[in-house]
Amino acid sequence: MAVQVRWGEKRYHSLDWELQNLFGEKVYKITLNGGMTCPNRDGRAGYGGCIFCSAQGSGDFAGDAAQSISEQLARGKAQLLKKRPVRSYIAYFQAFTNTYAPVDYLDEIFMEAIRDPEVKILSIATRPDCLGDDVLRLLSRLNKIKPVWVELGLQTIHPDTVRLIRRGYPTEVFDNAVRALRRIGITVIVHVILYLPGETEQMMLETLRYLNGCDIQGIKLQLLHVLKGTDLDALYRAEPFHLPDLEEYVRFLGTCITVLRPDITIHRLTGDGPKDLLTAPLWTSAKRTVLNRFHQYIKETDLWQGKEYHGCDVHTLQTDHTIHAE
Repeated sequence: MAVQVRWGEKRYHSLDWELQNLFGEKVYKITLNGGMTCPNRDGRAGYGGCIFCSAQGSGDFAGDAAQSISEQLARGKAQLLKKRPVRSYIAYFQAFTNTYAPVDYLDEIFMEAIRDPEVKILSIATRPDCLGDDVLRLLSRLNKIKPVWVELGLQTIHPDTVRLIRRGYPTEVFDNAVRALRRIGITVIVHVILYLPGETEQMMLETLRYLNGCDIQGIKLQLLHVLKGTDLDALYRAEPFHLPDLEEYVRFLGTCITVLRPDITIHRLTGDGPKDLLTAPLWTSAKRTVLNRFHQYIKETDLWQGKEYHGCDVHTLQTDHTIHAE
């Protein structure tokens, strides 16, 4: 019989709950732009980026790359302080691939962020194929100063979907990156997109069960957004594929959390793409409504994270990627 773990009233291991336990207070994220691009755009891994990426490279809400990191932090703080008293922040490098630059430059901008005494965590979104030994040594050193989180965009484990979305690397590269990051003590967060074209509920759950067997600490569950101007938008307009309505998504999201390993922190359950760019599903723009309905649903149906999780072994894929961390 499954035993329910208590994470307050939410029935899942939320990021808010995790941060409250780590720091004893709310911690707010400030999205930053380091002015980088992506190997899936400049030809190293491909051109045009993943088919769902906007011109901002998934950094639609990130800061202004024309400003320094300190200026972006100050602006983010000012916006947050208009709504509530805040004194603790996560410096989140979001736009494009945030380890895709010379390591000296990365050292400069990451250190600029964590020198701020109110920044508690450095969070870096990147690709698993952009974590060379020099980058890993830098992350290892920074992690000794303040906690470093690395977010990897996996999206799916299914090869046909990987090719369709032009992810640009095989899943083995992701596995090696997770193992490399964990050997130097970095917290790993994985991005998964639900309802990619052609994927069934069973396929999506297979991706989650695969991640249960990986040494990851966090996950972002993101419903696919079709954004104007993307290749995905052109595909959707030419041959519309299935996207869920609110009730279907809430129901399936409930299933997702039941199969997830209970210790994995859930950083995201939905998203709210820019309203001026969103083609579908339009109901996702009301993020608070989606979350409220989800919380109501899992309470009504007595669901919680890990309810259907029965344990699994961590993957033992072999890798010859050796890290020489200082």
